[in-house]
Amino acid sequence: MSDPRIKYRADDENEIHDLAEFQDAGRNVVTPVAQFPAEVAAVVVRAFAQIVRNAKASRAATAPDADGIVRSQTFEEGDVYMIETPFDGFFADRYLMDFYNAEERGICSRMHLHTGLRFVRMMTGPDTHIRVSSLSPFRVTDVVGVTPFVPSEFEDELPDTPPGLYRTRYNLIVPPCSFVDMQIPRGVSHQFNAIGPHAVIDSVHPEESIEVFREQMSGFKMMAQTVFLAEELPDAATCTSHTWPDADAIG
Repeated sequence: MSDPRIKYRADDENEIHDLAEFQDAGRNVVTPVAQFPAEVAAVVVRAFAQIVRNAKASRAATAPDADGIVRSQTFEEGDVYMIETPFDGFFADRYLMDFYNAEERGICSRMHLHTGLRFVRMMTGPDTHIRVSSLSPFRVTDVVGVTPFVPSEFEDELPDTPPGLYRTRYNLIVPPCSFVDMQIPRGVSHQFNAIGPHAVIDSVHPEESIEVFREQMSGFKMMAQTVFLAEELPDAATCTSHTWPDADAIG
């Protein structure tokens, strides 16, 4: 096979790869899209979140459909709903994610990668920001006269690494009431943590069916299409502390 598998065990939902040996296959590209008045952002984000919550309570969405796909799933960063499924001749699908509030639950999500590329639009409401992290620096789009703002970036140490291992973590902040896109190549590390109650992601997976075939998986499941780079979920303080430039402006 010209494009080798990433997973060791295709259907494992908690597969851990060696952090010391891992190197990103590329870099994530971040594009700030828009900022909105608080009341506008609140309506949009809550509407998307409610779709995910309705799906979680739906018997039809939580059971396999005619194609064997369970649309409502749970991921490490939040509840997800596959709003559009792949079908013969169309390999992509689309998920909505209703983020957990890292401060509220007391833990952060882990650094991870996926078996296929992703395109995500992160959306925040009032009093909420998203901390995006990677083991490689971000490329940030800045088109003069078009790009509405430049997100804050900073570096720290990846938490909970094995003794003697230091890995730099690159971080970027999606501020409140903002839409920010990120292009995530296959096999590139990333970590999302929402701080606050109003955060969602609209995520397109352009090769979902191809991933399942390539990795020899038995079905469509986000946890199985993920490889983690840590054994345990880190403490909330590792992703919620305000230690970056312009932190006071985040609120």
